[in-house]
Amino acid sequence: MEVSQDIAVEIFSWLPGKSICKLKSTCNSCFEFSEEAVFKTKQARNLFGKDDTCFFIQPDQISQRYTKRVQLHSLPENRQSSGAPNKALSFLSNSICVLASSNGLVVGHTINDHDPIEFFICNPVTKSWSSIPTPESLQRNHSSGSINLVLDCSLDDYKLFLFENTSEWSPTCYTCSVYHSKEGVWTTMESGFSCGGRNMKFDMPVFHKGGLHFISDSDPYFAKSSPFYKPYIMSYNIENGISTMLKLPREAIKGCHNMCTMGIFNWGKKTSYNSSICLVKLSKSVFTIWVLKDYESGSWQKVLKVRVRALGLKEKDPNVRGFMVMNGDLLIFATEEKVYSCGLDCERYMMVEEICQHSCGFYPRFISYSDTLRLCRTNAEVMPC
Repeated sequence: MEVSQDIAVEIFSWLPGKSICKLKSTCNSCFEFSEEAVFKTKQARNLFGKDDTCFFIQPDQISQRYTKRVQLHSLPENRQSSGAPNKALSFLSNSICVLASSNGLVVGHTINDHDPIEFFICNPVTKSWSSIPTPESLQRNHSSGSINLVLDCSLDDYKLFLFENTSEWSPTCYTCSVYHSKEGVWTTMESGFSCGGRNMKFDMPVFHKGGLHFISDSDPYFAKSSPFYKPYIMSYNIENGISTMLKLPREAIKGCHNMCTMGIFNWGKKTSYNSSICLVKLSKSVFTIWVLKDYESGSWQKVLKVRVRALGLKEKDPNVRGFMVMNGDLLIFATEEKVYSCGLDCERYMMVEEICQHSCGFYPRFISYSDTLRLCRTNAEVMPC
């Protein structure tokens, strides 16, 4: 039975990028349309808002300067259909620090102790690559160990938000520079991001209700009398630049200064009307997760509390070194050697799967990823891999 090209285009535009590349290799003449910009745009639009199928894992930014390593792994149910070419991954791992990803686009910077930092945006599946102008402040400070950059993708555009500390010692305020892909220039917001007195965790941003949300650290460097003694969440409205503090649940704050790690992530599906923010606390090998039920009143609801040992891992003494919540309902966490997933929704609640091994050190970072054919830019170059 023959299928018209229009029907073929519609069917294949719903497949992940890796699947399209595999099918194309078996019959190139049948998939010439897959190289057309119209098809790539259609496929990226169809997958926009869908669950991510993969994730990057790499060392923390400082360690990665000395141990260059970027790994990409698919979730168990997507291993055969999702991913990226090995050559593209090898190139990223050898010279790149990945900072963010959305709808198939990956943003990062080159790692070089001698030359200025170079920003780029790429698509590993299509092996396309385009440079992004480096802000003047980072051109002067090329040895920066931590770059606070956030990627926001819409259907036909993307923005980058760069937060830079304005004080040499106390991080009370950050300037926010915004890069618009269509304009190709950086602009600075009139109002900076006021973050209080604590260091913020910019590697786990949450877009919610028109604002970017970041959680602070919980290190004990403030006296109890200080208004910043307890950790908190700060939001930054990306339209008017207003900064607002959100309090954490009391139970989360208890014991937070003693061997505790916390992070915030999107909760619920991207297209869901009741999407929210979830808070994950890891303390004394116990995971506790809350969901922000009412944004205005700041009320939280606990949805999970479990000891790592109770998850049934095969490791003798599992020591969790990093975690994230992916797709709004899946806890991904890494021990010193392996990566696991734990379901948080009704159907897969508390179902644990071993995903892979990793070699990204004691403080691995996760970045969620989906392999689409999305275009970087009309004048994108071929990735030098």
